[in-house]
Amino acid sequence: MPAVLFQEPEETKLEAAQRKVAELEAELGPEHSDLIEPIRAVMLIYFKSAQYVKAEDSYRQILSIKEKNLGAEHPEVAQSLNFLASLAGKQGSYAKARPLLERVLEIYGKIYGPEHPKVAESLNSLAILLKSQGSFVEARFFFERALRINEKSLGREHPKVAQSLMSIAFLLELQESHAEARPLLERALTIRVKQFGPEHPNIGIFLGHLANNFRFQGAYLEAQAMAERVLEIYEKAYGPEHLFVAGWLNTLGEIFQAQGFHGKSKPLHERALAIQEKSLGLDHIETAKSLSNLATLFKLQGSYAEAQLLYERALATQESFLGSRHLFVAATLNDLGALFQAQGLYGSARLFYERVRSIQEYLGPEHPSTAIHFNNLAGLFQVQGAYAEARPLYKQALGITLGNLSKNMGLMTEMGRFQYIATKVGPEPLLLNLVAMRGEGPEED
Repeated sequence: MPAVLFQEPEETKLEAAQRKVAELEAELGPEHSDLIEPIRAVMLIYFKSAQYVKAEDSYRQILSIKEKNLGAEHPEVAQSLNFLASLAGKQGSYAKARPLLERVLEIYGKIYGPEHPKVAESLNSLAILLKSQGSFVEARFFFERALRINEKSLGREHPKVAQSLMSIAFLLELQESHAEARPLLERALTIRVKQFGPEHPNIGIFLGHLANNFRFQGAYLEAQAMAERVLEIYEKAYGPEHLFVAGWLNTLGEIFQAQGFHGKSKPLHERALAIQEKSLGLDHIETAKSLSNLATLFKLQGSYAEAQLLYERALATQESFLGSRHLFVAATLNDLGALFQAQGLYGSARLFYERVRSIQEYLGPEHPSTAIHFNNLAGLFQVQGAYAEARPLYKQALGITLGNLSKNMGLMTEMGRFQYIATKVGPEPLLLNLVAMRGEGPEED
């Protein structure tokens, strides 16, 4: 019989890193500072494979060693607390992350004083966490505190001041307070132009945010001019087939589409899709966005079969990349519902709208997207003659919309108010729908 040679399986990177930690622990003890880097190597292997619980366990060992050797209020301890908070955030454990960030804030305040940029940095981290939890009022308080510290310690035209302005503006945009966000975006853009010059690619980012702000308020001419400038900057910096160019071709196409200029919109979306398919492949999340844009264009032109194919392809990609309960998935489901409703296929439309409702429940009852969903579902019930079901949904949508309009319109010019109303599910159509249903069936079933 031939001899069979047995070979030990090759040691994995994780096993090698764990062995090194065990050997050093045996030699130096479990709290020696020389253990930090080997434990970090183990942690990084877990982190890169998205095993965040195990990565957190490893990093808590590092924190314990630093606290023992450096003291509980050392800057390196604060850095480790920051990283642990980010790991908790990746696991969705916001309640666990907050006390860690609050401890960082306390440490930096004691070491550097309450007006130091490090304190501002810590306040920003805490604000970002609160924003991700939907605690917008509290998040704004911390962002604004960070802004004041940066202005005082670094000067009103420092890049970190621009960053703080953008953070507050993004928070306001999330709440659809576009008019309040606009001067912050403009000030941040001015700081960055002085820093980089008007043609630098980084300026495209700030111009882009301002273009979208104008678009959301219905100021399409201003939005178009800025979007065209962003496109020009990116084409010059990166070439005509870069993904940044594709993104802004889509945005410019959406601006034309919102104004009813479908002939100008279509070639922009088609060019964006061609760039993305070439660079990213047919089944990428960014490609899905272009597919949705083209599908919407086909729907507006009455080409329902073509629109449905593109929406379904976009939906499959979004669910594959993002899961079945993401807001982007909800948006495409909503588009499909509207598509079937436009064809009189009410049963199919309702199935899609109900899926949207289940996804949007966690946004809360006052979110603008909730108003849009209520309005869409009410419209479906209305065309079917189900007035008792439509009426409360219209009323809920109206209440949410009026609340959000009041937040936005206080700072606008009179013309700006009219432009804004024209772009939203405003109170007028909702009121008209309610009035139109008077006498078309009993108030209550």
